[in-house]
Amino acid sequence: MKLSSVIALAGAFVLVVALMLFTSINFYWVWLISSSLVLFFLYGFDKNQAKRGGYRVPEIVLHSLAVAGGFTGGWLGRSVFHHKTRKPVFTVVLATATILNLVLIGWWYLR
Repeated sequence: MKLSSVIALAGAFVLVVALMLFTSINFYWVWLISSSLVLFFLYGFDKNQAKRGGYRVPEIVLHSLAVAGGFTGGWLGRSVFHHKTRKPVFTVVLATATILNLVLIGWWYLR
């Protein structure tokens, strides 16, 4: 497993635990917030690494975290860091992840 995958999972886990301990927010919302924050920072890290020619975050890690709930952080990361904006696959993955998660949110509230 790539180091960036481990860091992403660990970061999301720490944020989930912290939010669950110190807030009364529903677990699904906690996960969306946590995964979005991690993905946002991964976009920033990857952009910085791209400029410096350093270790890059694999695209599959960015895509997986977007689909798993970090889509908001993905959109914000693209916008703030101007990163991955020329790659159409990132737009498709983020749009699909957004629709998928909005459907899940709708299902959650309508059940």
